[in-house]
Amino acid sequence: MKTTLISFNMISLKSKRIILRILSFGLVCAFFAFLFTLIEKGILGDLKEYPVTGNPYDFKDAVFVDPLGSFILGLCIGVIEMFFLERLFLKISFLVKLLAKSCFYILIISLFFYIITIVNSSFTLGLAPWDPEVLETGKKFLGNSLHLALLIYAVGIITILLFLFEVIDYLGQGIIINYMTGKYHAPKEEERIFMFLDMKSSTSIAEKLGHIKYFKLLQNYYADMANPIESYSGKVYQYVGDEIVVSWDLDTGIKNNNCLECFFSLKKTFDKLAKTYEKEFGLTPEFKAALHYGSITTGEIGILKKEIIFTGDTLNTTSRMEKLCNVHNVDCLISKSLLSRLKGIPKLSIKNIGEHLLRGKEKPIKLYAIS
Repeated sequence: MKTTLISFNMISLKSKRIILRILSFGLVCAFFAFLFTLIEKGILGDLKEYPVTGNPYDFKDAVFVDPLGSFILGLCIGVIEMFFLERLFLKISFLVKLLAKSCFYILIISLFFYIITIVNSSFTLGLAPWDPEVLETGKKFLGNSLHLALLIYAVGIITILLFLFEVIDYLGQGIIINYMTGKYHAPKEEERIFMFLDMKSSTSIAEKLGHIKYFKLLQNYYADMANPIESYSGKVYQYVGDEIVVSWDLDTGIKNNNCLECFFSLKKTFDKLAKTYEKEFGLTPEFKAALHYGSITTGEIGILKKEIIFTGDTLNTTSRMEKLCNVHNVDCLISKSLLSRLKGIPKLSIKNIGEHLLRGKEKPIKLYAIS
């Protein structure tokens, strides 16, 4: 068990999210299928067939086949969702996305119910699934109002689950769990790494493109940043105009130099996408970044709109470091305190740019440029 936990902890945040979501679909479907079999047993009692269709009924078979089949169906839906539909509907509005997916799953779930009916009848009658008598039970079920009721029940559950995942994505990774567990109901001190990423020449780009097209650029810009950030276990704390603030807890951020590797991965991503951006917008967005770590206070705030926020000098320092990128004409600055926690960075990539007294600070901070 310990080995399994350690192995799971070594997986990237992106892979964890995919695995957990696929499992969530499977487990939720299995739970509601089990719940349905109990309700069905309470209604049918000791009957040996369904009164409406005349199909054979056996609770011992149903309580095993239905949840197991639903678990497999849930896993299949999870795989389809995470590897195909999520990407397909990436730039479609929330309501349209929800309706389109629900219609798609109506077909999938209807087919599933037909298969489950065939398997259940096969078990109960002791006949092969392709036996004409068994296949006839499937036809009876599909042509009955019970099929419609079950379809509404199942699609309703899947739609609610899709809605919840959409809400989780809107709020950010881990926010729902933190609210439910009350992790930050009382202020908590933590050590975290922050990376402030700011688009270069954003004002002139906005003037060149106009507000609408500039906003579309920002949408693509942030969407293309998502995969590298998630791959290196970063979490988006805030979008502030053309600036994005990424955060890691200290252990996760320094592990395999995740925080710095994330920056280089972002650079590589936009190098690969340069032609795409040039074609659509006539330019390729570039950015600069600052990385720093320290103690911050985390807690829930707000009445009309609740948020989990970070406060502390670490954020102010990182923000002011990022402004120095322009002064020194570099793409990435990192504090000595964070650099000393990272391992295996080639010395040729590091340039000491000396100590700087940042606004509002009493002591200077030593900075390095990373190329």
